[in-house]
Amino acid sequence: MAWYQNLFFNLVKYPTRWLVKTSNIPADIESELGIDKHRPIVYLLRTNSLTDRVALEISTKMLGLPAPDKQLKIGPKKQASCLFLQEPESLLSKKTKHTDINKSFTRLFKMHRNDEELDLQIVPVSIFWGRAPGKETRGWAELLADRASPSWLRKFFIVLFLGRDNFVYYSPAVSSKKMATTHGTDSEIAHKLIRLARTHFYRRQQSMNGPMLMDRHQLFNSILGSASVKRAMALEAKESPAELVKARARAKSYISEIAADYREGVIRLGDRLLGRVWNKIYNGIEVKNADKVRELAQNGHEIIYVPCHRSHMDYLLLTYVIYHEGLVTPHIAAGINLNFWPIGGVFRRGGAFFIRRSFAGNKLYTAVFREYLEQLFNKGYSVKFYAEGGRSRTGRLLPPKTGMLAMTIQAMVKGVKRPVSIVPVYIGYEHVMEVKSYLKELRGKNKEKESFLGVFSAIRKLKNYGYGFLNFGEPIHLGQYLDAKTPEWRQDQASIDDKKPAWLTPTVNSLSHNINERINQASAVSGMALASLCLLAAEKRAMSREELLQVMESYLSLLRQCPFSEQSSFPQVSAEKLLENTLRLEKFDVSEDSFGEIISIERSNAIILTYYRNNILHMFCIPGLIAAIVIAHGECRREQLLTLVGRIYPLLKKELFIYMSEEQAMAYTNSLIDGMVTQGMLINNDDTLTPAETSSVQFYSLWLLKSVIQETLQRYALVLNQLEQLGTTSRGALEKRSRQVAERMSTLQGISAPEFYDKNVLATFIAAAREYDIWEANEEGLLLHSDKSRELQNLLFSLVSPEFVKRLQQIK
Repeated sequence: MAWYQNLFFNLVKYPTRWLVKTSNIPADIESELGIDKHRPIVYLLRTNSLTDRVALEISTKMLGLPAPDKQLKIGPKKQASCLFLQEPESLLSKKTKHTDINKSFTRLFKMHRNDEELDLQIVPVSIFWGRAPGKETRGWAELLADRASPSWLRKFFIVLFLGRDNFVYYSPAVSSKKMATTHGTDSEIAHKLIRLARTHFYRRQQSMNGPMLMDRHQLFNSILGSASVKRAMALEAKESPAELVKARARAKSYISEIAADYREGVIRLGDRLLGRVWNKIYNGIEVKNADKVRELAQNGHEIIYVPCHRSHMDYLLLTYVIYHEGLVTPHIAAGINLNFWPIGGVFRRGGAFFIRRSFAGNKLYTAVFREYLEQLFNKGYSVKFYAEGGRSRTGRLLPPKTGMLAMTIQAMVKGVKRPVSIVPVYIGYEHVMEVKSYLKELRGKNKEKESFLGVFSAIRKLKNYGYGFLNFGEPIHLGQYLDAKTPEWRQDQASIDDKKPAWLTPTVNSLSHNINERINQASAVSGMALASLCLLAAEKRAMSREELLQVMESYLSLLRQCPFSEQSSFPQVSAEKLLENTLRLEKFDVSEDSFGEIISIERSNAIILTYYRNNILHMFCIPGLIAAIVIAHGECRREQLLTLVGRIYPLLKKELFIYMSEEQAMAYTNSLIDGMVTQGMLINNDDTLTPAETSSVQFYSLWLLKSVIQETLQRYALVLNQLEQLGTTSRGALEKRSRQVAERMSTLQGISAPEFYDKNVLATFIAAAREYDIWEANEEGLLLHSDKSRELQNLLFSLVSPEFVKRLQQIK
């Protein structure tokens, strides 16, 4: 850089710093991108802009990267640390000039001829000011739209108004050494690298800002003019011109009710406000696996986010995280109950589109909604909806609702041109602000209607909620999934509007369960969930501090040795630090006597804490089943243990949405056995497994694991016992009787978990038992006790407490 350029840069740099607040994407460039901070780096930017260089300098200082304004010394020569593809637009025209970057790269590759050890990291860096996607119709807002290479005057206004929304987006480094060894002359290699860089920057801008926003007038006309909506209007009108006008008006009102009105300014304002809220109520938001989603976006995929639904906070948290991970914020399917003044308007401008809870029989509404969804996909917008339909009141995943998923597949089959990928998302909290209202609803109280006063009241009560967790699951490439499951789907593209193909319902059911499994595959273990799991399993729901720390540490060690999945996460701190952070949330009672601290759960609070335990119950059910079998049998051969786990696992898989196949589960069980032996919970003597000595601390950890799975095994035993007592019965009668008995046993046994007698959970087990032929059905469809069900019932009776079995058999 010449002296006068350096002087001008310094004159601009210091006032600009006051206007700029930078966010780095990704936050950890070493682990995600493999960039070595200690090796020479050449930063490649799209535009030679002074303000972009200021933002890059701030960012590199934050990340501990080499400064971009320092020259690299390569032998006797010097190399600039920053290279640019093009100059900014001139003030009076929109033309841009190319820089001499071709010469710079050609000179760089020539250096490799003299120094074979030379290897620079060429790191493409995209600088964004705001996230305006632009509109199909122009307006004054376009002045601040950050296009490829704005003029210095336009950039002045962009930095002035959007400087606090600056994003510095790093990409994986390109090895200059590897490039130098590719086929061609130095000039040809340089030209190839520049061509690839231009394509890369264009795709990065698309993945960051998203497609052009639809003009609402054009959107209305497009939907109303579609063939499917026209057919639906004609059916309602029944060939009456007057009725057709009314039908059109109804269709238009449906579009107004449904359609989002995305405003980038609302997202920016929301980001500022939410940043303050998160800092006030959360100790931090932990995010995992965002790199996989960024890769999908960079490759041009249509992304559909399907998260679990714990709280109304989910709407805000997921959008906030997506925004800060450098991805386009999605259009969000929200229940019509959230469309109340003034929140509904804010949500709509933040990208929410509203959907009725049920529109069965309303063909016009169905046609309008499906056409709107198809418009979103065809324009390239990312979309978010909840597979469960509503918020979970128990902390478990709910059985999936398939309506939105079916319409997504139908829209794709009709001809969405981009590849479509579904991204399951696990969301977890150490405190869910609605959890007390969930408890009231489980006890029979009607669900409270959302209102502005309710939102204001919730905001007023905000306090320390611990940590939030958001893990992106393994994506499902929808085209590949359909090719594997339903190869004939491509043949039905022409007729998908006329009738529902036979393969759609079973495919959607299978896919929805697969999504739930991948959500649970990406679960996060929190301090609140782990402490709740331990204390709820303990006698009298109380443990000494030393006992709780020992058990938590042993479970964390087991998770480290035998991870549930690559996508899941668990605390990397010690059990002592984890418990210290958890106790600050004031969910547990801490008392002290002459022997030390006792940590306990009051009975009135136990039901609430089952919510957090249930978030991770699926991760501990196989270890719990191992513990239950070994303790019940006293000693057990490894092969026998695997066989017994294999008999119960399919039911657990179905109920708890566990992602592993039966083969994978057996391999995982084997690794868990080895891990539990390493932890001292099991003793292995020539492949005969026995529990640890009952006086040891390791046995206590094993015994608590057994207790974790007890309620699930008790429920299975209860349903099988009712079938035996009823003899031949219908599925509905068995569900009703099982629920009545489960409610009584819950009171007699002091079981706190509301899902013990939840009708959905009982129905899931009954359906799974039928699917796996555990019991039989006669020609009339009535259920019958079989040898297989009696065998399983005897096994379950051996794994639960004799007291439970005795009380169960006394209920007639």
